Amino acid sequence: MATQRTARLALEYEVSPPATAALPRPSPPDQAQASPQPTEVLAGSIERVTFHNAENGFCVLRIKARGHRDLVTVVGHAAEISAGEWVTVSGSWVNSREHGQQFKASFLRASAPTTAEGIEKYLGSGMIRGIGPIYASKLVAVFGEEVFEVIEQAPERLREVPGIGPVRGQRISQAWADQKVVREIMVFLHSHGVGTARAVRIFKTYGNEAVQVMAENPYRLARDIRGIGFRTADAIARRLGIEPEAMIRLRAGISYALLEASGQGHCGLPTAELLKLAGELLAVESGLIQSALDQELSEGSVMADTLGGDEAIFLSNLHRDERRIAAALQELAQGRTPWGGIEASKAIPWVEQRLGLELAASQKAALEEALSSKVLVITGGPGVGKTTLINAILRILAAKKLRILLCAPTGRAAKRMAETTGLEAKTIHRLLEFDPAAFGFKRKAELPLEADLLVVDETSMVDVPLMASLLDALPPEAALLLVGDVDQLPSVGPGQVLADLINSGALPVARLTEVFRQAASSRIITTAHTINAGTIPDLRPPPADATTDFYFLPAETPEQAVALILKVVGERIPARFGLDPIAQVQVLCPMARGGCGSRSLNVELQQLLNPDPTEQVERFGWRFSPADKVMQVANDYEKNVFNGDVGTVETIDAEASELVVRFDGREVTYGWGELDNLVPAYACTIHKSQGSEYPAVVIPLLTQHYAMLQRNLVYTGITRGKQLVVLVGQKKALAMAVNNHLGRRRYTKLAEWLS
Repeated sequence: MATQRTARLALEYEVSPPATAALPRPSPPDQAQASPQPTEVLAGSIERVTFHNAENGFCVLRIKARGHRDLVTVVGHAAEISAGEWVTVSGSWVNSREHGQQFKASFLRASAPTTAEGIEKYLGSGMIRGIGPIYASKLVAVFGEEVFEVIEQAPERLREVPGIGPVRGQRISQAWADQKVVREIMVFLHSHGVGTARAVRIFKTYGNEAVQVMAENPYRLARDIRGIGFRTADAIARRLGIEPEAMIRLRAGISYALLEASGQGHCGLPTAELLKLAGELLAVESGLIQSALDQELSEGSVMADTLGGDEAIFLSNLHRDERRIAAALQELAQGRTPWGGIEASKAIPWVEQRLGLELAASQKAALEEALSSKVLVITGGPGVGKTTLINAILRILAAKKLRILLCAPTGRAAKRMAETTGLEAKTIHRLLEFDPAAFGFKRKAELPLEADLLVVDETSMVDVPLMASLLDALPPEAALLLVGDVDQLPSVGPGQVLADLINSGALPVARLTEVFRQAASSRIITTAHTINAGTIPDLRPPPADATTDFYFLPAETPEQAVALILKVVGERIPARFGLDPIAQVQVLCPMARGGCGSRSLNVELQQLLNPDPTEQVERFGWRFSPADKVMQVANDYEKNVFNGDVGTVETIDAEASELVVRFDGREVTYGWGELDNLVPAYACTIHKSQGSEYPAVVIPLLTQHYAMLQRNLVYTGITRGKQLVVLVGQKKALAMAVNNHLGRRRYTKLAEWLS
């Protein structure tokens, strides 16, 4: 009876390689396509999941198969898989030179286990948060083969198990319910051609309504779920019977094209370009696309306007936000400064005496501008005295007893701002008091910031929606000081706020260009300015007995570059400069893909720097272990961690299916299902490094990165290094980047509205 009940509770599911629109649903073994190797069928219980990549479903299993004395290695694809499950696989035997004999599964069916031994393995695998090997053993000892039914039907009985109280019991029950829904979602997606869909993330987004939402409008997946694109949603829609010419599909295609454009920094697109992109995506006649666009316009989802005189279409929220920024700045710039009149001729000698230095002529001119302006932009590269100028301004205005607030886009930038000014600095999200429950800021026009002056550092990183929210919360009588390096990469999010403010000519701008003598002794700073000026820097090595802070190490192939990077990070920098290779050295890559991309280098560097951890967990294609450097890759307002934040894995709790990461002295807990928001951070892209500084930076530059080789990208990467920068790669690749100064044009309208 227990076995029958367990079978009834178990959700059997089929799993297959990742499906695309062109792939049919996998056939059962007897209908599989002919293979040069004879097809066999194996059945048995999973002893161990050696590897599982939840991104693409690839897995390596060790199974105790019927008719085989030794454990069998099976490689295949499964959306979710756990030790203890019973699997039936069909495929063929292959001999791998590296791994020996393996069974390559073209089809795999798994179901929850029915034996006490299998159930214990299954529960102890970490698939249910709150149950590890110890509690799995206790549960099976008390309930035997009825344990699944107890968890689902009578969770109060879990307290019969020693060590399980009401809190842990509730957690186990909830995790089981969540797991069941996730599997139902998985079965639904798989049955509609998506064998490895991101079930956990879909469940977290839609909850128990997930299947209903997807059935009613599968195109919401492309809009709401990170990592699911239009084509995946379109494949589901087609299997649900939605016709290619259906208006729901055409409108979704237009919205998705604009959403993709915003991901590349655009606030809108020329109408002709949008229609071309939508046509390629939807593959229907242009008249139907125009009708869908007309409906989107009539309902206000998108807005029609012009860009440089040409017709253009904007996402409504970004169109509204750019207008709000322009209007707010124009209003803010009017009227008297909160500090009244300050005579610069008296204030400058006073502050020079307090700071114990003499300001340069360019700094004095900028300081005079700051004292007479209600809104001011200060821009300049490294070593030009921005920090000294800001400190001078703050020292003068603090003497007037003004309420001064300091903020920056990232935690690291805010921390650095606090260290250089001696005043408290917050992230913009903290300053505006983000409320995760309402998913919005508490500070806005109805509850403005209590400030006479707001100083924003690293403004080049601030995108259009965040700047609109910041200005909405600033009282009209306050002054605003925006600081940033306009030559760095623009924001990851849509817009190019700092560049548009400067290019509009509507606001006073102090551009510092003079590199000071002390800074000029740094090859990092002189190299950065040389590159920014469009000139190839001096790449010759220093004399053998000399030490410098900038090196170029030639490598002609990705393989040579990888070997050199590993040697530099693991041996040369620690030996010569005494820097910790994990905590103080950061590899920055032009892109994530490729042999010298951040993904591949993270695997290599993790193996080099943290090779034999005592504990580890593998999820979403990555291994996580104590002492690993990791990065958050999505904003999580509930945990108060944001895209680009870097921390260190502190502990792993297999019993609770959790790991703890320390971010700047604060511990944050992640469940196994949340680990898709973390990646190893031994290497990261230059884009992800914005707003951060590191003692040492190593940057691979190869022609394989050609798609991303831009002057502002290399300039941004080099200026992340404080004590040491090492370029590894080809002179030709550096030349390509230096000569590509245009980058990618961003379609924005803010400069037009301001001017």
